[in-house]
Amino acid sequence: MLNRLDDTALMLRYRDDGDMAAFEMLYSRHRGPLFRYLLRQCGDAQTAEDIFQEAWLKVIRSREGYRPTARFNTYLYRLAHNCLVDRVRKQSRQPGEADCGPDDAECADAGGRSVEDEAAMLETAARLRVALDALSHEQREAFLLHQESGLTLDEIAGVVGVGRETVKSRLRYAVNHLRARLSAHATELTGVAP
Repeated sequence: MLNRLDDTALMLRYRDDGDMAAFEMLYSRHRGPLFRYLLRQCGDAQTAEDIFQEAWLKVIRSREGYRPTARFNTYLYRLAHNCLVDRVRKQSRQPGEADCGPDDAECADAGGRSVEDEAAMLETAARLRVALDALSHEQREAFLLHQESGLTLDEIAGVVGVGRETVKSRLRYAVNHLRARLSAHATELTGVAP
């Protein structure tokens, strides 16, 4: 029955009744996309995990004050965004501490794919990671919030605290930049423009 409820209804059950099954359903729905968003934002698996845990802890701690003024995923990504910003600010004040670096996470199991297919997938993932890293922070954030969480332009604007048109512009520039970078690489490999 819980899997039929939308996220806001689940959070309200958790807020009002302390329904742990409702919280667990929210967690299972959002854990993958939220972690991928954080990982791609900072590029370091341990840092992403720390921020991920901090964001969920904030959901737990602020449950009694939750008000459904927006979709739950907007609320969740706003908390995660704030945790990420706090981490960046903290690191910039501590010059000896390591910044977010390249993704050192181990590759997933190939799942029956050939070595060539797996190598091609890893190369594509690496090219995409390089292209994402070349985006400005604002463009990367808008792109990842849209792709990983499915947030609308208005919801992204609420998460990052800018206007809808600014988000639309950032997203458009990000997509155009990614297309250009990935197309240029394809042209280098084949010698034929896509």
